[in-house]
Amino acid sequence: MLQQHIFIILIIGSFFSCKNNNGNPTALLQKQNEIICTDNSCHGTYIGPEFTNGSDVAHQFSNKMSAEVGNQLKQLYKEEKYSKVDFQNIEMSTKGMGSGNVTYTLTIPFKTVEKPCQAYTSFDHVGGWNHTPALASRKNQLAKVLLEGENLDISELKTTSEGLQEYWIQWKNKEIQLDCLK
Repeated sequence: MLQQHIFIILIIGSFFSCKNNNGNPTALLQKQNEIICTDNSCHGTYIGPEFTNGSDVAHQFSNKMSAEVGNQLKQLYKEEKYSKVDFQNIEMSTKGMGSGNVTYTLTIPFKTVEKPCQAYTSFDHVGGWNHTPALASRKNQLAKVLLEGENLDISELKTTSEGLQEYWIQWKNKEIQLDCLK
């Protein structure tokens, strides 16, 4: 009798877990590919193909993460929780890279600072999926978004054991941190 009740509970549980994904198997994949941000970090995992039609879709997860980190830094700044990215403790993993399918896990941690002008509110990257990142080109592109007298804060080159190379870049947003103009 107890086994029948457990079996029924498992069937009902399975039914509701499928309903949560709307019967769509890609809903689970999308959940795995989402980014979660808190006051302390942004974290996410991309699971899927490395390339689609010649485009490095896995590496585009870095673009998505950069946008989310920038949004979170801006939100923290508005809440007077002044922060910047803790470059030293960024974690990157690209298991399966080179096989066609990859699990790209990325954690971008924040550290708090005391004053508004010590914070950063914009974030980007330049990277390479098995090639050297074009850092000089990215620096030229971002030069026009800087506050006068400010510089880009650029991480050391971060590399996964599978070959992803990234420079992470942060700066003061010239609209949000206009009061920091030197």
